[in-house]
Amino acid sequence: MIKADPRLPRYQQIRDDIAARIARGEWKAGEAIATEAELSSIYGVAIGTIRRAIDELASDGVIERAHGRGMFVRRADFSTSLFRFFRLGSSGERSISPDSRILSRSLATPSDIVRDRLRLGPEDNAIRMIRLRTDGGKVLLREEIWLSATLFGPILDMDIAMLTPLLYPAYERHFGRIVARAKERLTVETADANVACDLEAPAGSSVVRIERQAIDHADHPLEWRTSHGLADQFVYEVDVH
Repeated sequence: MIKADPRLPRYQQIRDDIAARIARGEWKAGEAIATEAELSSIYGVAIGTIRRAIDELASDGVIERAHGRGMFVRRADFSTSLFRFFRLGSSGERSISPDSRILSRSLATPSDIVRDRLRLGPEDNAIRMIRLRTDGGKVLLREEIWLSATLFGPILDMDIAMLTPLLYPAYERHFGRIVARAKERLTVETADANVACDLEAPAGSSVVRIERQAIDHADHPLEWRTSHGLADQFVYEVDVH
């Protein structure tokens, strides 16, 4: 087991250890994990303790139960998540799979904010990517993406085709890093010259800024992303009960 806080209940220690094993790739997204009986034997505890750990993992969205088939590592789907915020085309109702175009990749010194979001050390470098998301040639979003150079260093020299159209599957396929969940924060600001140029908009245009921290099953940040889209295309809709 990972080094766990002995003050935690045993089921919580087991929950954290299973999550860490998933994050290391011992069980991949979509694959079945060990049965409750097997886990009981592995950890030397009663089935009831294992079930409490599994309940926690299921509640946190790490695994999902399939009746009669077992327990599987949940595969989160972020493929169109950002585009729930923006009108697309005339109706705004159609679903899309936007194209992506990486403009640049470089090794860079991260800001204090990026260092904090990725939990980097004071001497650690990071990879910075600028990417556009487009639909039919129209630029929808401009993204600035930061990754740990320790975890993702080879991405700098990879064939660009291996990173499109979606990055999260590429992280899993080429690096064994699974994005399990993400935290997002939305604000409105005035576009600087670089953002306005990439969005093909006038300087000083109002834009929506979406900050996203992508996190693995062991609660470790994998990516820090800042996306910008034109505010006049932004829409927020929620059902309130």
